[in-house]
Amino acid sequence: MTRIAGRFTRVEPRRRVRQLVLGLLSDLPRKNCWTIAEWAGQTTPDGMQHLLGRAKWDADQVRDDVREYVMEHLHDDQAVLVVDETGDVKKGTHTVGVQRQYTGTAGRIENAQVAVYLVYAGQRGHAAVDRELYVPRSWTADPDRCQAAGLGENTAFATKPELATRMITRFLDVGHHASWVAGDEVYGGNPKLRTALEERGTGYVLAVACSHEVTTGAGKFRADTLAKKVPKRAWQKLSAGPGAKGHRFYNWAVIDLPDPRAGSRQLLIRRNRSTGELAYYRCYSPASVPLTVLVRVAGSRWRVEEFFQSGKGLAALDEHQVRRYISWSRWVTLAMLAHAFLAVIRADEHTRPAPDALIPLTCNEIQRLFITLVVRPVHDAAHRLGWSVWRRRHQARSQASHYRRQATQAKIGSVKRAV
Repeated sequence: MTRIAGRFTRVEPRRRVRQLVLGLLSDLPRKNCWTIAEWAGQTTPDGMQHLLGRAKWDADQVRDDVREYVMEHLHDDQAVLVVDETGDVKKGTHTVGVQRQYTGTAGRIENAQVAVYLVYAGQRGHAAVDRELYVPRSWTADPDRCQAAGLGENTAFATKPELATRMITRFLDVGHHASWVAGDEVYGGNPKLRTALEERGTGYVLAVACSHEVTTGAGKFRADTLAKKVPKRAWQKLSAGPGAKGHRFYNWAVIDLPDPRAGSRQLLIRRNRSTGELAYYRCYSPASVPLTVLVRVAGSRWRVEEFFQSGKGLAALDEHQVRRYISWSRWVTLAMLAHAFLAVIRADEHTRPAPDALIPLTCNEIQRLFITLVVRPVHDAAHRLGWSVWRRRHQARSQASHYRRQATQAKIGSVKRAV
């Protein structure tokens, strides 16, 4: 918290942001301005809502602080930048960026808000270092709607690969280095993103669809067509990295792609040893690298899934109940900071030998110990009863407002019918 304290010119928001971050790390079943304010001992959620919506501070500057914190503690010369998006299912149409769209969170098309994240994955651990909200065309084509949600009326549409390029460029432009970038088919199928990485000399292993076409010395072929031509002796059994149940072994094959430009380009193919299911990757590196390196980078992509799971489960990354862009950016940035704290503590703990018959501390266990032993607040009955009264009063006002609106709409409808 000392690292970001300078972003807040007044002591009140500085203290409140600390309470909010601790609340994000708490064991509350649901985390929002109401529950965190009660947990922190405040009498109403007004202060927390002010911090997210109206207080003067720049979430992008705090995002930069989070990035520097992660780089200081998790730096790795062979780290991988992983890009991926996640969706938060929402109700209504007023939450910034929301529309009916596919989200992997639900596994289907839902009314959702989608954001793209950049995760730094090294040997010591992984944490998010940047985020961008995906704003669909249905929003950017409506300047009034954008302005009402806190977006600039000149907000331009950007695809998810364009958002990923923006974040990777921001990371590299401040002087940080990453040898590799990994991502799924959304990013691998985008030639502009691949070209941007090649121009900066950054290697990548990006998934592509089975229908993706590549050019070989014998002509242009679909990826799945080339996979059928791979001889049996070309497949190698290699681990994509450790998982919850041990190493994740697959069969791998690689096909060199001739190109007059500098650098080494390949099509990497992964085959599931049980089902035979195939996956395909476009690869680039400034210099030729062994197959084991490409496999390691491909396996690193799953670190972003681990971030989404722990970021949402431990730091409430997806529990923001806000509508405007400024509140969204502030909430997710502080959630990234909370998760990064857990990741850094975990990395430090893993440098020490664990006692016999114990695994090293996990982020989940660190969160439990930290909240239980260090910061669990204790409040008396009067505080709890006061919050009960506040909630019921707020709900009564909301209910009366709904009834008034319904009555007004009914009166307007009857007048129109009479006319």
